[in-house]
Amino acid sequence: MDIQIGEPDTNFAQLEKLLHQAVSGDQKPDVIVFPEMWNTGYALTEIQQLADPNGVRTKAFLSDFSRTHRVNIIGGSIADKRDDRVLNTIYAFDREGVETAEYSKIHLFRLMDEEKFLHSGDQLGRFELEGVPAGAMICYDIRFPELARKLALDGARILFVPAEWPHPRLHHWRTLLMARAIENQMYVVSCNRVGTSGTTNFFGHSMVIDPWGEVLVEGDESEAILHATIDLTEVVRVRAKIPVFEDRRPHLY
Repeated sequence: MDIQIGEPDTNFAQLEKLLHQAVSGDQKPDVIVFPEMWNTGYALTEIQQLADPNGVRTKAFLSDFSRTHRVNIIGGSIADKRDDRVLNTIYAFDREGVETAEYSKIHLFRLMDEEKFLHSGDQLGRFELEGVPAGAMICYDIRFPELARKLALDGARILFVPAEWPHPRLHHWRTLLMARAIENQMYVVSCNRVGTSGTTNFFGHSMVIDPWGEVLVEGDESEAILHATIDLTEVVRVRAKIPVFEDRRPHLY
């Protein structure tokens, strides 16, 4: 998805259009994922005025859509205002429109001045998706392997990663996501924005990666809807074949 910086109404309208496209195709999805900070983009100097107070607008919109179309939604992330603080927050909903997860980005990216305008979360992104243990991280979080490992140790079989990851670090994006999948033997579903904000270009390349680190689907730099089918029993097979978790020696490190 492309995101118009500082224009929530435009972004809500575009997201609604893409969501309807996603559920109206021949292959109706079980889960839909979209990018980081899709409601405002990185309009950080205006974020206090633009952020969604307590996520009310976003939650109502996503809950209604997921219930109407009987689909799980990992709602990217939004600028979410709570009192005088703004957090970068994922909200997830099940097929009944019930909120199943809330995760606010733990690691703030100083290269984009996030720490000057946003507050970091203090809870892990653990939740269940139709009974399947899952985890959520946001963008810069993937540079912290201990966070992904903690989610995996807590049982996560699939990790969702909304992002606004820019050029020129495409190689980092692809490598880190594949590493998180391989080292934790789980699926990684990432969704990165496309388009330009100011002088920053975002390259997309959203990916679904299996527990062997194989890329099942990958986007390019244009706005698009990607589909992938995953087999969660593959997580069990990979973890049994190479018993990384059983062979850990955490008392040494």
